[in-house]
Amino acid sequence: MNKNIPTYSLNDITKDGMFIEIVRENSGETNKDIEEKGIHRDSHYLFLFLQSGKAEVMVDFKDFKMEGPAIFCIRPGQVHYSKNFDIYGWFLAVNSDLVPNEVRTVFEESFSPILPVKIESEFSKNLDNCAQLLYLYNKKPKNELKIVQSLLDAYTGMLASVFAEKSNLEDLKESRALKLTRQFRNLVKQRFKSLKSPYSYAELMNISPSYLSEVVKDITGNPAGYWIQQEIIIEAKRLLFYTDLTVKEIAHQLGYDDYAYFSRLFSKLTKQSALDFRKKNKIDFPK
Repeated sequence: MNKNIPTYSLNDITKDGMFIEIVRENSGETNKDIEEKGIHRDSHYLFLFLQSGKAEVMVDFKDFKMEGPAIFCIRPGQVHYSKNFDIYGWFLAVNSDLVPNEVRTVFEESFSPILPVKIESEFSKNLDNCAQLLYLYNKKPKNELKIVQSLLDAYTGMLASVFAEKSNLEDLKESRALKLTRQFRNLVKQRFKSLKSPYSYAELMNISPSYLSEVVKDITGNPAGYWIQQEIIIEAKRLLFYTDLTVKEIAHQLGYDDYAYFSRLFSKLTKQSALDFRKKNKIDFPK
């Protein structure tokens, strides 16, 4: 394994900020490209639409098995690789700044893991029609940019509508408490390596620590400190799982000068030591 987890950017392959491709069973360069990347992160969203076939993907050391028709989303920064890819459908990679805010909200602010979602055959047909149009217009001269963006908004909006329905976000979308909780969660994702206390985030948000704790717990069922620790632990597990960094090096990457404190925190939150976690989950990954 390596000292670092590779991170891929769409800017390396396209200036358009998005890439959509047809994926066909057991054939095509797209399947090969997906498989050959191995373990990595992406700085962009990945949306997988299985019209038929099966796929198995590991995301943050958890296996997800899908069978079409279904849809799946991998968020920017999540570590993943394809273990089995035998599908007929569509693959969309898109930079965050091209995804409408309301769509990003569904995927970024969900308070439960994003799981593959089965879809009805009629919805699958409509989604395929939209994907075909997006694919067609994205190949045309760039004077069609407005049409491409409109089709992208429609396609990602259709995907988000399914996930929103599953996660019951619609009932909460106008809540001030939810908006503050989303803001807090976004800040934690960006700053967890340097800011470790709810007080620090409350200060950034210009609200009192007690009010932050109250609204976060009301919306999620867990206090603000819990979500900070979860972000730290998930990144620690990624590094333990996918790299050969020492525990001390991982602690330093996560902003802990006191290696012993980090080790105690990991053990307390996961009920096992960092080294035990690595030993139990050691796998020979594809290069």
